[in-house]
Amino acid sequence: MSKASNFIWYELMTSDPAGAARFYGAVVGWTIAATRDPAAGDVDYRMIVRGDGGNAGGALALNAEMLAGGARPGWMGYLEVDDVDATLAAIKADGGAIHMPATDLPVGRIAMVSDPQGAHFYVMDPIPPEGMETQESDVFSVTEAQHMRWNELATSDSDAAIAFYRKHFGWGQEGAIDMGPLGSYRFLQRGEVMIGAVMPLMEGYPMPVWNFYIGVDDIDRAHAAVTANDGTVTSEPMEIPGGEYAMNGIDPQGAPFGLIGPRK
Repeated sequence: MSKASNFIWYELMTSDPAGAARFYGAVVGWTIAATRDPAAGDVDYRMIVRGDGGNAGGALALNAEMLAGGARPGWMGYLEVDDVDATLAAIKADGGAIHMPATDLPVGRIAMVSDPQGAHFYVMDPIPPEGMETQESDVFSVTEAQHMRWNELATSDSDAAIAFYRKHFGWGQEGAIDMGPLGSYRFLQRGEVMIGAVMPLMEGYPMPVWNFYIGVDDIDRAHAAVTANDGTVTSEPMEIPGGEYAMNGIDPQGAPFGLIGPRK
């Protein structure tokens, strides 16, 4: 890698795009397109748009074939790489797996992989829109509402996972919070920016997974909107370093998510 990888896109896999649009509109303030993106070809893919007009990610409608093949509602992250094919070979050589081979799309070359412990994600060499060749994706922000703000890996082997992402994606790992018998919550950095953390797999997690936390303007307003719009709260708002609050939930279609924001 010439530079440390960044999360450049997030994708909601959902069985009901219209239902997801209602839910995330109320909770986060996003707009999910009412119709599929014609550029996506045969799949039902819709842009997730922030209030400022920028894209927050995409929503993939899971069809009957995808569901029969084992796909389930959830969030997936895309990591930028310089060379998708070389990355796939390196990941496979280090015990990871390839779940969707390298595929060329109008927006870039992508593949779906999992790390050696089994957490899934995409790798992507994007084709920037004309006139935006030097701009970085802004779907992730450490401070802003309606952006993803935190990337959390729950894994069966924290040491091995940290070594894997350090080697293949150039991240650092400095600092941790001691969670007592639950183990250590270990922070991840991309350069100087703290982008997330690695934590031990907790009871109730069927397998290692990346969890993503969406920024909201007011954690209590968002918390109320989750339950008012048929979502489920799985952990109540808890104060985090810096004075904001984080919580976890499951959307009406079954996709887990996290929220981060201030208490107003």
